[in-house]
Amino acid sequence: MPAPKNPFKAAIRENRFQLGLWVALASPYAAEVVADSGYDWLLIDGEHAPNDLPLLSAQFRAISGRGSHPIVRLPVGDTALIKQALDTGVQTLLIPMVDSVEQAQQLVRAVRYPPHGIRGVGAALGRATNFGRIGDYLKTANEEICLILQIESRKGLDAIDEIAALDGVDGLFIGPADLAADMGHLGNPGHPDVRAAIVDAFARIKSAGKARGIMTLDLAQARDYRDLGADFMAIGTDVTLLVSATQRLRQEFTGEQQTSRPPSGY
Repeated sequence: MPAPKNPFKAAIRENRFQLGLWVALASPYAAEVVADSGYDWLLIDGEHAPNDLPLLSAQFRAISGRGSHPIVRLPVGDTALIKQALDTGVQTLLIPMVDSVEQAQQLVRAVRYPPHGIRGVGAALGRATNFGRIGDYLKTANEEICLILQIESRKGLDAIDEIAALDGVDGLFIGPADLAADMGHLGNPGHPDVRAAIVDAFARIKSAGKARGIMTLDLAQARDYRDLGADFMAIGTDVTLLVSATQRLRQEFTGEQQTSRPPSGY
């Protein structure tokens, strides 16, 4: 029996747009609630949400088999963390703060078994192989792992052609909030200079034949990114949706005007 097919990887290879949502409440129960909301993918956030590996794994299990593909963003591209996440059954990883082709090459090696990589051979102990019951996992796993690298700085933009050209990189995800900060526009991911950088990045990623991803909480901005060619995109987070809904309910009852809004990109 081979490794399970990765529907997200198949979709972006076939140029089928994939709509997603961030899951950052660090709760398997909340993740399960969101999982049947009709999104193509859900991003379980290990970078900015208070998650550790067991909690990430519990949310992954809560989402699996419920219609949305679970993606995990690790806090950093550490080889040991990647090995552990993959052995729990995660097939799609988003790695933040990728700035160089050397870093990208190491990440590609980290998600592949030898001789093409350095992933440790121990998945028989974990959920990835259904605890040893998937006999052909080692021979087929590499093809079903999807590696998305997050570009969030001017340095990363400078290296984007080399990174996108790497075999084993399935897509590049632009992080507008950190990119805006690095460009001197902290808190303003919609700044014209940031948008121009995203337009250029999208064009270069497309020319390399890789998928283009992005995230925003601003629906007008989301439609703009989609028109610019985003292949996969998140348009919200469970945290901000909960904040918005609870505040709106109280304000509708009291007649109070809403006075704040969350930042538009992660």
